[in-house]
Amino acid sequence: MNTSRILRRTVLAATLGALCLPAMADLADIKAAGKIRIAIDLSAPFYGYVDDKVNPAGSDVEAAQLLAKDLGVQLEIVNSTNSARIPNLLSNKADLIISSLSITPERQKAVDFSVPYGAIQAAVGAPKSLKITGIDDLAGKTIAVTRGGPQDKIVTERAPQAKVVRFDDEAASITAAASGQTDIVAITPPIIAAIAKRAPARDFEVKFILQSYQLAVAMRKNQPELMNWVNGWVKTNLSNGKLNAIHLKHAGVPIPKEIVDGAK
Repeated sequence: MNTSRILRRTVLAATLGALCLPAMADLADIKAAGKIRIAIDLSAPFYGYVDDKVNPAGSDVEAAQLLAKDLGVQLEIVNSTNSARIPNLLSNKADLIISSLSITPERQKAVDFSVPYGAIQAAVGAPKSLKITGIDDLAGKTIAVTRGGPQDKIVTERAPQAKVVRFDDEAASITAAASGQTDIVAITPPIIAAIAKRAPARDFEVKFILQSYQLAVAMRKNQPELMNWVNGWVKTNLSNGKLNAIHLKHAGVPIPKEIVDGAK
C-alpha cells in the first residue's frame, strides 16, 4: 500500500473515530497533566534506538527530552513504528511526533508541522561492487524500503520497474541489507553507514541521493497554543545551538545552515 493511501485511510479513521475520543490536549492540558507524550520510532538509528543499557537513545530522543525539560513536564515516549507515527498522534496516543518525520503535502493534510528543526536525505545504498549511479539503474532490481517512509514513496513513483520490498520499521530494513536478504536499500545516509558498520563484509556505501526533506515536529490540527510554543522552542534551540549539538553528536554532521537560518 502506498503512502498516499495509508494517509487517506489514517485521516478517514481519525475522522470517524473523533466522536469516541476524549478532547485533544493542547498546551494547557499538557502542562496540567505534567507530562507530554511524544511518538518516536526507536528502530531508526541514529534518530531513535534502544542502547546497550536498554534505554531510549538517539537525536530524536534527546530532542524530545530537551523539549519536555524546557516545557517543565515529564516525557513519555510512545514507541511508534515508521508507519504508526501519524496514526498514534491522530488517535490521541501521543501529543507530538519527533521522529525524523519529513514535511510533505500529503502529511500536511493530516497533521500540522512546526517550523523545520532539521533535514533528512533519502539515499540509495548498496555494496560497492554493485554498479548503481541513478534511479534508472533500479529497474528490475529488488530494493528494501521502510513502509510509509519518504523513500517508499520516491522509489514507488520514480522506479516503477523496481521490485520494492517493504519492511515495517527501519531496523528490519537494516537487517535485510546487512544479512544479504536484499542488496539495495533506500534509507538515510547515516543508516547506510550503520549497515556498513554492522556487516563490514557487505561493504555498503551511499550510491546516490534521492531527495532531501525538511524535518519538523508534528501535532494534531487546530492546536494554536501548542504550535506557537513548539515553534518558539525550535527557533530558540536552533539559535542557541542545542539542537545542532544533539544532531552533531549522533549524525556526525551539523544541521544544514539553511534550516538554522530559516528559523531566525
